[in-house]
Amino acid sequence: MSQSKFSTLNLKPELLTNLESLGYETMTPIQEQSLPDIIMGKDVIGQGKTGSGKTAAFGLGLLQKLDVKRFRIQSLVLCPTRELADQVAKELRRLARSIHNIKILTLCGGTPFGPQIGSLEHGAHIIVGTPGRVEEHVIKGTLNLENLNLLILDEADRMLDMGFQPALDNIVRSSPKHRQTLLFSATFPNKIKQISERIMTLPTMVKVESTHDESSISQHFYHVLDNDERLQALQLLLLEHKPESCVVFCNTKKDAQIVADELVSFGFSTLALHGDLEQRDRDETLVRFSNKSANILVATDVAARGLDIDNLDMVVNFHIALDTEVHVHRIGRTGRAGSKGMACSLFSDKESYKVALLEDYLDQKITGEKLPHSNVLNALPVRPDMITIQISGGKRDKVRPGDILGALTGDKGIKGDQVGKINVAQNFAYVAIKRNAHKVALKKLETGKIKGRNFRIRVIR
Repeated sequence: MSQSKFSTLNLKPELLTNLESLGYETMTPIQEQSLPDIIMGKDVIGQGKTGSGKTAAFGLGLLQKLDVKRFRIQSLVLCPTRELADQVAKELRRLARSIHNIKILTLCGGTPFGPQIGSLEHGAHIIVGTPGRVEEHVIKGTLNLENLNLLILDEADRMLDMGFQPALDNIVRSSPKHRQTLLFSATFPNKIKQISERIMTLPTMVKVESTHDESSISQHFYHVLDNDERLQALQLLLLEHKPESCVVFCNTKKDAQIVADELVSFGFSTLALHGDLEQRDRDETLVRFSNKSANILVATDVAARGLDIDNLDMVVNFHIALDTEVHVHRIGRTGRAGSKGMACSLFSDKESYKVALLEDYLDQKITGEKLPHSNVLNALPVRPDMITIQISGGKRDKVRPGDILGALTGDKGIKGDQVGKINVAQNFAYVAIKRNAHKVALKKLETGKIKGRNFRIRVIR
């Protein structure tokens, strides 16, 4: 547990006095590890979940750096949703209570554009906003970033999930090269690694929870007699552990399709991914699985290669992989940030040769565990959290994630946190909506306009 006090930091006296009045004494781990480097002006990547104290970490760094006498936009904080932007702006105002004449402005989609132009004309020190709306102001020339010296991406993984990468790239291109950049993210997938390499200079990496390594994946092996028993074993494991996201690996395309069809007939929310799928079906399958509209993906190794599907709750090897390296690669996709991943492998006597190779590789004896009791078959399969809505407009129609988010969250719409991943393809866009909000979202999109146009809207099941 962190015991370092804020008073050990080289912060402005008025910031320290205010922290004391707010009852902030000791730093959280993410603050303790990141604030010294942030204050020194270094680029920092902070990995930590909501509630880790990251807003105060970048907020104090931002206020320490700020020169109130220069009435120019010096800091920009980008957030995935309007709700988070409002929350961040509120927290910044609390931290800045002791600094006089400080101007913080929020720029988010789903609110009228005109009044924001007026506010920008009056000037500000700090902008907190969503990427779509901030990009719009930059393109229209109503937001000038030439005096920016600090750029902060908050919940960067969620911004990329929602399809904001092009907007982020545009904003970064309009910012000065010599600036400090801070990136905070709950997870650290490849996409975040790539964007950090492009926009940051020698960043310090701060991690408050370890993501999985091999030791944090619990491996389980189950002996089965034949294919019928193999299918029932899979069903038992899925009903017992109720994964929100699980990939079942099969060694052949034919098996992948058969297993997926069987799981669907048992009532599981399942999709298949293999080489025989048309490109459009493959794209839709990946969109729906990665945005949590389906819980289970049955895939072959070839189809799953190079896919950005990590942080799974569970991986099941329906058959032992033909190659031990492939086995390790398969199970490495499980384990969420800070929690244990689970890998279950089914094997029969016919696979004893592959099991022996795996025992050598893992340096452990593999014995079959007991499967869950058959009474779990009475349980109902998990229903996915999200539902995917398809919009008949995409990049070709100049539709951007911010336009979709704005159309959904405007007047009589849904909340930003009820919107999941937004994927904009060439001719279509897909948006994941929380199940309990999808009817309102559907109506809002059907009766409203995106980019001043009506598009065909349908739920993908």
